[in-house]
Amino acid sequence: MRLLHLASLSLYASAALGQSNPPVVTGAAAFNDLEQEHPGVRRHITIADLPAPDKEGAGIHASHIVARPAGITPIAPPGFSVALYADGFALPRLMRVAPNGDLFLSDCTSGQVIVMRGVGPDGKYLRREVFASKLDRPFGIAFYPLGPDPQWVYVANATSVVRFPYKNGDLQASAPPETLIRNLPALVLFNTSGHWTKDIVFTPDNKHLLLSVGAATDDADTTDYKLERGRAQVIEYTPTGTFELIYGSGIRNCVGEAINPTTGALWCSVNERNWMGDNLVPDFISSIPQGSFFGWPWWYIGEHLDPRHGKAHPVLQGPVREPDVLLPAHFASLEMVFYPQTIAPSAQPFPTEFQGDAFAAEHGSGNRNHLTGFEVVRIPMKDGKATGEFEDFLTGFDLPDHSIWGRPVGVAVGNDGALYVSEDASKTVWRVTWTGHQPAASASQPAH
Repeated sequence: MRLLHLASLSLYASAALGQSNPPVVTGAAAFNDLEQEHPGVRRHITIADLPAPDKEGAGIHASHIVARPAGITPIAPPGFSVALYADGFALPRLMRVAPNGDLFLSDCTSGQVIVMRGVGPDGKYLRREVFASKLDRPFGIAFYPLGPDPQWVYVANATSVVRFPYKNGDLQASAPPETLIRNLPALVLFNTSGHWTKDIVFTPDNKHLLLSVGAATDDADTTDYKLERGRAQVIEYTPTGTFELIYGSGIRNCVGEAINPTTGALWCSVNERNWMGDNLVPDFISSIPQGSFFGWPWWYIGEHLDPRHGKAHPVLQGPVREPDVLLPAHFASLEMVFYPQTIAPSAQPFPTEFQGDAFAAEHGSGNRNHLTGFEVVRIPMKDGKATGEFEDFLTGFDLPDHSIWGRPVGVAVGNDGALYVSEDASKTVWRVTWTGHQPAASASQPAH
């Protein structure tokens, strides 16, 4: 473990010095632990790196959540600045940016969608309003139609999809919600192990709504367990809520959806299954072609049979799609976003090499012997396709004793070029901006 840690530090030093193509950690070392995470460290996990299932080796090491100490901020790569943008939420989750630049956030347990506008001299929002309230665990948010003049704000609740009339600049809903999709599967109790979250995006032609519905269990056979019916899928509807087809299946939990602006394809940030060892099964980020099947619950990461199902339903095996980017197991990958290749001239965009790449929030492990995750990662892209690598981008949500003060959930790119990051441990939103110079070392950024 110590040798791996030193290797990560060496890579971090190379990245900090501005090396454009830093070395990539591969093989078993790419299944990183929390202490090896540093901005600029790049990793690549391949299918050949997967270990054998090890049920006996599966651990339960829940993160120890503490209050954020005063002055502590997340750590970004050199040249970036991180500032507290907002706090005081109940349970901040996903975020989406309106065409006019307002930041919409789903505050789950309060049942609210909150909108924040602008940036003041202190780095915080200038105005904050409750756009809608009395919702059922709101999560995904989408504006429709796509483009500069949406007419609706859609919200994916735990059991429904609703929409509100909207015009640019609205800070409060002008009418009650219209329910378009009802009776979505969700567990009754909030603190169960199943997935209740729903995300929504629209296809680039504005003709289809894509809704993600996660599994209720870790690996229950969907043909025998009624609670799993209609789950572990991305479902296509019309914008008015009429069912069209199952867009993608065998996806245990597509927590975050995003449309790749280069290719127009749907991508998902996925939570995979547990209890097969510290390094199985990798979470993943992947394009989701229409009609694709990713194997859950019978197979994982291509044609790897889950031993808990024996040879059940072999007819369903072909073909099982392999994900584009493998992440460490138990990372708990949540919202993802693509960084635009075009930002307003008045903004301060990230450097060119970041544009077109994806970012994803990694909520962090709760059932692994050694903690991992608790960061935001960058997914390098080339011509709209993933290289297969991932890179630590925003870390420092833990303290030197590995207690956790922050668990990233949402990521959004503002019209100002900043990356906004929500986390639900200290219940804050952070704003990451490119400053073009390496900040001085700060005592508020503890080394791991």
